[in-house]
Amino acid sequence: MKNETLIKKARASLLNARLNQPFKIATGAHNSLENVLFEIELADGTRGFGEAAPASHITGETQKKTLANLQGTAKMLEGLSACDYLEISRACATGLSDNRCAATAVEAALLDALSKHLKMPMYKFFGPKPRILATDMTIVLGTAEEAEICGRAIAKRGIKSFKIKLNGDISLDFARTLAVAESAPRNPVRLDANQAYPPAKMMELVRELKKAKVQLELIEQPVPKDDWEGLREVSRKCGVCVCADEALAGMEDIVRLIKGGYAQAANIKTAKFGFILGAEMARLCVSNGIKLMIGGMMESLLAMTASAHLAAGVGGFDFVDLDTPFFIKDNIMRGGVLSNSGVYDLSKVKSGLGVTPCNYGIKKTPGAFAGTVHGVQMAKKSRI
Repeated sequence: MKNETLIKKARASLLNARLNQPFKIATGAHNSLENVLFEIELADGTRGFGEAAPASHITGETQKKTLANLQGTAKMLEGLSACDYLEISRACATGLSDNRCAATAVEAALLDALSKHLKMPMYKFFGPKPRILATDMTIVLGTAEEAEICGRAIAKRGIKSFKIKLNGDISLDFARTLAVAESAPRNPVRLDANQAYPPAKMMELVRELKKAKVQLELIEQPVPKDDWEGLREVSRKCGVCVCADEALAGMEDIVRLIKGGYAQAANIKTAKFGFILGAEMARLCVSNGIKLMIGGMMESLLAMTASAHLAAGVGGFDFVDLDTPFFIKDNIMRGGVLSNSGVYDLSKVKSGLGVTPCNYGIKKTPGAFAGTVHGVQMAKKSRI
């Protein structure tokens, strides 16, 4: 009997799109979406999709390198079974250790295809029922006036919480945060410093915002990623929930965070950790009283929805930051899982992700190279 879950074809393509505005943070900016689409087709004709989101200003990964690695991986996956997704995931984690977003795209495509083959939604890999997820929306770097305009627009569309990017300038960050808070005083405010502050300056900003009666709900990665003691100092002294992000590179960092009490929350990003490891990291955090955020890079509705499946299935995510589809100008994905008010409702997804690519923005590109890892042929680390 023919094995219907064998991978008949796999391919990688450029996935580019325009943004409504530059996505500026303290460590750099995205001026457009420059990702890679990964697709597999099973022997029964089922197709699964994944998206790799390189962020050179954060992880050092590039679109060119990611495309090359995924082209090599595609050739080596053909003839394997999607049922072996755990083994393939482990091989990718090793073979693509310096290009984690590429490994994540492979995992997503495998889980999407296999869940479609099983006629079940993807979240059932992680839990029996989907939780409703309501994302915040980011206010990128800019002036206080621009921040106020964005705050009013976000509140008007029904999104209930703001995530304000900081740049390390106390006076400007204070003015921008206050302007947003005053534009919608009932909406909680989350601050994302992206490593921009030393501990003392971060706590000074928090004190000033508290004096101004700003409703602070969360502070994400306030200090440089290697400053674990500074992270713990802010967590213990500022009186606001602190979330580790860039400081987390893998399970060892989650264990360190839990054991040392360095932060009250952890940001689980599938672009960094993938789905299998990401789910395990999330469960370990929940069982040890660490709050969870589900976040991402600059990703389309495809990758954001894949992350939503993980969070909705595992549960326990206190903070949802899956808003980047709202920044994409071009229509490159089909799917109705995200409402205009920022709610991901996966309950109506019958199989797979519930999102598929449109033809627009997808460019096919030839070329491949490959090697072998753990008995599964996998892409070599690129020199590009």
